[in-house]
Amino acid sequence: MSIIFGIIGNVIVLYSYALIIYILMSWFPNARESGIGQFLARICEPYLEPFRRFIPPLGMIDISPIVAILVLNFAGRGIDALQFMF
Repeated sequence: MSIIFGIIGNVIVLYSYALIIYILMSWFPNARESGIGQFLARICEPYLEPFRRFIPPLGMIDISPIVAILVLNFAGRGIDALQFMF
């Protein structure tokens, strides 16, 4: 059982890195139009979209990705806690 929780925890960490890279790509012109950018958009936008619906941008700054990463981090910590219970 701990192997499954370990795999899920590693997937959460990798997805967090993918989100961070995707967010940083918005700072560079045409980076999201590249093949990597389009791949990251396909895997990151479905997760980010619900947060963008409920959290409005503050001026020109969109803080919803920060909240999304925090929620993912809390989920990872929950998985870690479950791993030690089993």
